[in-house]
Amino acid sequence: MICDQKSTGNPGIVSEFSVDSLTIHFFNCGVQRASDEEGTTISDLMINEQIRDKEIRLIGEDGAQLGIMPTREALRMAREAELDLVKIAPGAKPPVCKIIDYGKFKYEQGRKEKEAKKKQRIIEIKEVRLSPNIEENDLNTKIGAARKFLSKGDKVKVTLRFRGREMAHVQKSKQILDVFAEKLSDIATVEKMPKLEGRQMIMFLTEKR
Repeated sequence: MICDQKSTGNPGIVSEFSVDSLTIHFFNCGVQRASDEEGTTISDLMINEQIRDKEIRLIGEDGAQLGIMPTREALRMAREAELDLVKIAPGAKPPVCKIIDYGKFKYEQGRKEKEAKKKQRIIEIKEVRLSPNIEENDLNTKIGAARKFLSKGDKVKVTLRFRGREMAHVQKSKQILDVFAEKLSDIATVEKMPKLEGRQMIMFLTEKR
């Protein structure tokens, strides 16, 4: 059996343990179940006296592999360190436990989750409506509005609506969307090219990264 601990490049994962083919992730959103062949995750980790296995494979607080030992011995070591014994890989044989400060761990994960939520931003889709006969001044005003939306990180849905006989000049009117995209090309890219849907042609723009 191979048991290994490593850091990951994923900012959402605090640490990763590998035991044979089993991988256990500690996530920022709290303690998760270890993923196994059935896709379960750790949300109700057993700690201290809740661990009823006769023997376990122990990982020290510093990540050192301390080998297989009776659970009561591992629990004694955790108590002497004034920490907790936590079963992090219940599906392994024997189960893998780690000595950690469980209360501190939960607090840190809760704090990191709150910080992550503060940095999150919901991307909205703002719509700008045009007509085939739009005047240049009005077009520039619409482009200015789209520029503000894009600068805030929102996506822009540009809708060119046709009425009556205007449908006969769809391809010619498409140049309005081409001009629209071109004038915003310094800050935006076309996420979805102009597409005719019923009596309207739609294009999506997104902020350049």
